[in-house]
Amino acid sequence: MAWSKQHKQKTKEKILLSAAKLFANNSFDRVSIDQIMKEAQLTRGAFYSHFKSKSDLYSQSIIKGADAAQIRKPLNSNINLTHIAQYYLSQSHRDEQDKQPCPLASLVSDISQQDKTIQDTYTQLFKGFVKQANIHTKDQQKALQSAVLMVGGLAISRALSDKTLSDDLLLACQKAITEF
Repeated sequence: MAWSKQHKQKTKEKILLSAAKLFANNSFDRVSIDQIMKEAQLTRGAFYSHFKSKSDLYSQSIIKGADAAQIRKPLNSNINLTHIAQYYLSQSHRDEQDKQPCPLASLVSDISQQDKTIQDTYTQLFKGFVKQANIHTKDQQKALQSAVLMVGGLAISRALSDKTLSDDLLLACQKAITEF
């Protein structure tokens, strides 16, 4: 008997969420299909009924990861650009590695080494992030600058071993965005 469409969709969602988290925390090359399927608590065979390749999964999981990260945002974080920056460039957002990290910041250096399809997916997510900032500024230059300060600031803050410096960086990026 064939699986229902609902079961197949739930299985695919489990795989995508597992992959999104593992890729965001470890990068494309350091994650295997077996690790993803183990995290999803599924067999390797289930992978092939949903995805053409690991790259196909990566591309789709970037979108799923962004959706999952978006859902976690506090309700008032999208009121204006200052609130967006305060949430995005916060210590709690930086330190939530056990939850779904924002793929824009966590995958920024990994994406440049991937194929065009994956780069196109990342580009679409970044455009959406800029568009969200632009809603609050009505100034494309400021929206781009804000997006880069948020994504770059969060990515670098996660890479620093000195928490004081990391905290200072987050605050400096927040201040730059709010003082444009």
